Amino acid sequence: MSTESRNSGEPIQNLAIGKIIEVDGARIIAELDPDLTELSRVYAGEIYPIGQFGSIVRIHFGRRLIYALVGRLRMKVEYEAERGLILHASPDERVVEADLFGEGEWTHDGNSPKLKFERGVATYPLPQQTVYLTPKSELRFIYGHSKGPVIPLGEHVGSGSAPCYANLNELLGKHTAILGSTGAGKSGAVAAIIHSILERDQEAKYKYWKPQIIILDPHNEYGSAFPEHKRLSTDEDTLSLPYWLLDLDETIGLLIGKTEYAATSQANIVKNALLAARSKAADLLGLESSKLTVDAPIPYVLGDPAGLDEFGKLNDAQYGTGLVGAINAQRPSGKTKKDHEDYNKVLRKLDSLMKDGRLTFMMKPWDEKSDPMSSVLAQILGGDDPVKIVDLSGVPNEVAGTASAAIARTLFSIKVWQTPSEREASPVVLVCEEAHRYVPNSGEAQYAAAQSAIRRIAKEGRKYGIGLFLISQRPSEVESTVLSQCNSWIVLRITNESDRTHVRGVLPDSMAGLTKMLSGLRRREAIFVGQAAMLPSRIMIRNLTENQLPKSHDINFDTAWQNQTMLDEALKAVVDRWRYQKR
Repeated sequence: MSTESRNSGEPIQNLAIGKIIEVDGARIIAELDPDLTELSRVYAGEIYPIGQFGSIVRIHFGRRLIYALVGRLRMKVEYEAERGLILHASPDERVVEADLFGEGEWTHDGNSPKLKFERGVATYPLPQQTVYLTPKSELRFIYGHSKGPVIPLGEHVGSGSAPCYANLNELLGKHTAILGSTGAGKSGAVAAIIHSILERDQEAKYKYWKPQIIILDPHNEYGSAFPEHKRLSTDEDTLSLPYWLLDLDETIGLLIGKTEYAATSQANIVKNALLAARSKAADLLGLESSKLTVDAPIPYVLGDPAGLDEFGKLNDAQYGTGLVGAINAQRPSGKTKKDHEDYNKVLRKLDSLMKDGRLTFMMKPWDEKSDPMSSVLAQILGGDDPVKIVDLSGVPNEVAGTASAAIARTLFSIKVWQTPSEREASPVVLVCEEAHRYVPNSGEAQYAAAQSAIRRIAKEGRKYGIGLFLISQRPSEVESTVLSQCNSWIVLRITNESDRTHVRGVLPDSMAGLTKMLSGLRRREAIFVGQAAMLPSRIMIRNLTENQLPKSHDINFDTAWQNQTMLDEALKAVVDRWRYQKR
């Protein structure tokens, strides 16, 4: 009969595996018992593997228990050779290397015994002390119970199905990075976290539970995972990011383009015209134009650049309506075409944008009557929909960055100008897929306009109630300073060596043994470290049903090629969707 329940703090001889031969700071080296013929032990009817990466061993020091995370199992001769020692070990002697991470002590208050566990080590073991495997019932105390604001992520690997919980406030409020190679289960992990957030009211029995989660979805894959979400899409005319919502930098990027940022004269033309157009529109809306800046989100009239000659005239009269008129008002009085070329370049680009049917969500003219600001913001933060998915798959690539920047910056601006009590009552989480596009580690961002907006949220968002999820399959290509702002990490399988090296360099917990196994993790298996985790852990992300998962883009060739090829009618339908840019 097991005596664990009556003598929880006593050594369990059947779980002894060896003795310490070296203590080096927070790292211990233990030589396995030579009588161990198999790398496993059996206790209370359960099998305990020995030397598994991420498993936990314990050392008794009086009434205290010292815990260590296994990071390496190797032959003793390799260890001696690395230390430059004379080789004495026999060919079958093995050593385990582990990192000390916490201490505990069993307490008895008249009821059932409880383990009081604390992170950090104040008492260090000594050579020749015995190392024991940790009973699975004890692991459940170490990993923590479902107390406080926590959500379930999955199960700890090798713990006898001990659930893994994440501290909700730490996970969301202090930013989280979710990293992994293609096919490792990143999108499934994101969906699992969001589903756990949505289900918290059932666990905690809350009367009201209204999370606010915004997903920037570049591949249209998350909609199937959340059937009751609010979809913001250009295909369905449910996404409106009007041109007047853009600030000066975004407007310059839209009208001049990143290839001509050096054209200071064009930038000044746009700046002066934008301020004039906003001021005129402010007067129409009864706003004090003298107090407004060029970045103030005031709707303004664009005008019509079509049909103007090279001097900004229509029917021999200078065109003076809206932004186009404000640009024309700056023209020189001379009739030299070269002097007007900068003005014409801006107007030609504006004309092409206004005629592009794909950009209706951005270039739809203002009616000059009502102030549509509230309805535009309500898309992002209004309503009772807990999950809002911004489908960017139908947005042309040349403006996708500007659209993403407008969303991120608008969200940040709303939180900045809320009162402290309003921020505390309505925090928001922004889920940023393909983070390497927005904040690359080197070179220019594919979505350059969004780079400063995402970076600012990463650095300052937590102060204003904006949590950030950065998701990437290439962590080495994500800006290190932005990744360093994340205080929690969920790292799935990473096959690329440069990515693994990058992850090892930025992880807050220096658990080298955990990161060494990144290339061998199974699908849905992850390393969970950071402030939201009780301790660095190897976990299996919770399993979701088919209708809770994001849409997989993996095509089954074997099944697909059993069908007939597309008929002419079906091809014509594809062509129509292609031509009209509508799904």
